[in-house]
Amino acid sequence: MLPEWLTDSMGNIWQTIKSISFFDIIDIIGVAFLLYYVYKFIRDRRAGKLALGVVFIFAFQILSEILEMQAMQFILQNVLQVGLITLVVLFQPELRTALEKMGGESLRGIRSIGEQKGASFVYAMIDSVAAAVADMSASKTGALIVFERSTKLGDLILTGTVINADPSPFLIKNVFFNKAPLHDGALIIRDGRLYAAGCLLPLSANPDIIKDLGTRHRAAIGMSENSDAVVVVVSEETGMISVAYEGNMKRGFDRQSLTRELRQYLAEPTPGIAQKARLRFTRNKAESPAEKQQKGGSADE
Repeated sequence: MLPEWLTDSMGNIWQTIKSISFFDIIDIIGVAFLLYYVYKFIRDRRAGKLALGVVFIFAFQILSEILEMQAMQFILQNVLQVGLITLVVLFQPELRTALEKMGGESLRGIRSIGEQKGASFVYAMIDSVAAAVADMSASKTGALIVFERSTKLGDLILTGTVINADPSPFLIKNVFFNKAPLHDGALIIRDGRLYAAGCLLPLSANPDIIKDLGTRHRAAIGMSENSDAVVVVVSEETGMISVAYEGNMKRGFDRQSLTRELRQYLAEPTPGIAQKARLRFTRNKAESPAEKQQKGGSADE
């Protein structure tokens, strides 16, 4: 025979389980997903240390109430009254990054029929970039190339010069030629086209970045921290090729490995570059030359 207290506890647990409705399950799954997203976001960022400090404050608050520590309760209650505003100020960079990524997060893995042309367009663009990057690596020509994805980079494009040209290895190398006027800035690729050059990127403020990395690499990491863009860097000192994404940087690529890496991020048939390229191909095929002339422009505008 089980003890009476254990039987009562099991009965209460069973009654609680029976009272759970379908919407309660949805609620629990939603909260679990939210907590997991928050944990995943702050895990590898400086916000993790700030979040740990906030947890300690709440823990002290609970402890002070249990032990009836009046002075501690008074201090913590006044701190928590303005805590929301304080958290918004402290977590401002992280909150902005989280909201930008949440609002523009593409649904990976959703496949659509008829995107082969869009994917082939992106493959050709990636091959052109990889060929140019390999040549610049061999000649130790510094380069900084940003692939715009779901997060729009219009505010950064305004800091540079719009070129809106088809991708070409020769054009990319001309942009970063050390005597060219736009070589110090970043080249932003939008919808598979070389859209703007000479753009200024935000530098990362992460103190954990190794001291060997210069301004170009810090700008690449900063760009990947503030958006879902993929950034390629060529070191002017060593010629090493690096790729930055989501605040992390991988180094030591060659032409083949860089092509594979970029295809992994950019060539998936998702609502990103590949789909936009597919839509442009579809529009080109659907419209006659007379229709394009009536609109006063081409599909690439």
